[in-house]
Amino acid sequence: MQLLLTGAFQYTESQIASLKNAGFEITYVQNELQELSRDCSKFDAVVCNSLFVYNDVEKFKNLKAVQLTSAGYDRIPVSKFAQKGIALFNAKGVYNIPMAEWAVLKALEIYKNSKFFYKNQEQKLWEKNRNLFELYGKTVLIVGVGNIGQECAKRFKAFGTKVLGADIFDSKCEFIDEFFYMDSLHSALKLADIIVMCLPLNDKTEHLINKETLSFFKENAVLINISRGKIINEPDLIQKISENKLLGAALDVFEEEPLNPANPLWSNPKVYVTPHNSFVSDAVSQRLFELIYKNLTEFDYGKN
Repeated sequence: MQLLLTGAFQYTESQIASLKNAGFEITYVQNELQELSRDCSKFDAVVCNSLFVYNDVEKFKNLKAVQLTSAGYDRIPVSKFAQKGIALFNAKGVYNIPMAEWAVLKALEIYKNSKFFYKNQEQKLWEKNRNLFELYGKTVLIVGVGNIGQECAKRFKAFGTKVLGADIFDSKCEFIDEFFYMDSLHSALKLADIIVMCLPLNDKTEHLINKETLSFFKENAVLINISRGKIINEPDLIQKISENKLLGAALDVFEEEPLNPANPLWSNPKVYVTPHNSFVSDAVSQRLFELIYKNLTEFDYGKN
């Protein structure tokens, strides 16, 4: 089997060896963010992230399976893959834990006003802050109750919060106290102290958080986004924050990445910015390779 690997994942020598021992002849391309100059018609399988943003799948005439290193499908022409009968695997279950931990961390940082204490520590200034909040007893809304959303719900529940869920279907998550379908999202937003965005990006979710939906947020609500940047209309969010209506926002993803240095989100004291980094942990690489290996070796290439 001819396997194309890209720099979307950094393989160890032993991992490459294990794939070769499984019967794969490997071609490695470091930079997937460009059109490939080589003949792509020979590949039976590909492991990548954004390769098909820059390369037409039509060139991969023998392609049978694609393993993504991302959980989202928004960089893939999914309908075209389906038409061609190409099996598509995402990184399901790989990033759930670090992303959920990040969401809880940022909620706590906002509630405990970490920026105030970090700044004072740099200045060696001993000053108490009496204007702090606790998670206990608050209401957390998880918008998108998939694998990542369920991990978020599990962790927030451990802090004694009431956890609401909103999605297009009810996953019956044991950590969700009350579920709302997406056509009732406004009702859920009115109840939430903390809103955690875990939705995939598609035509229906792009700019879901906008001037209208923000108007349903409670005063001193907290917004956390670990899904995709385009879920939020950034100018509308910036306006909402400027009106001093939100307690804070923690954003790991943005409409345009890298985030422009001129973007006011960088300097707003109520906003916590990280560079699309919430998925990173010491356990992710091993977890992802195990999934890659399992899916590539268990797939029946003869059926496609």
